[in-house]
Amino acid sequence: MANIVFNIALGKVASLAALPLTNDALIAVPIQTTGIVSDATMRDYADLSTLLAGASDEQTTMGRKTLSSVTVTVDNTNDRVAVDCADITWTGATGNAISAIVICYDPDTTTGTDSDLIPLVKCDFAITPDGSDVTATVNDFYRASSAA
Repeated sequence: MANIVFNIALGKVASLAALPLTNDALIAVPIQTTGIVSDATMRDYADLSTLLAGASDEQTTMGRKTLSSVTVTVDNTNDRVAVDCADITWTGATGNAISAIVICYDPDTTTGTDSDLIPLVKCDFAITPDGSDVTATVNDFYRASSAA
């Protein structure tokens, strides 16, 4: 589950995770351990370009992954909504150590830049890739409940 929800995404994650547009997707971006900013700083970034322009760097050797099997489940019994996806696998992962995965909403996968990607959540995920496959087991990467 997410460790932080970006301020820009508060109240939007479930809506965007429903993938309302024709060419949209959720993208997992691995973030290197070296230089990663605190959660308090990271949550204020409004787009991926700004996040990566700061001290945090993307681990590009592993590369970004498009999330698959994204589901948004409204649970009326427990008064919450959960967003889930299939586990994320990097085959033969190499490169620098990572400490987190940032899941972003891409409104149009056919065009655009990092400034179009909206960071939704950051999930702590500390690994040092060694050439073997790496799998991020995802169980409801986002969950919101009513605070009645």
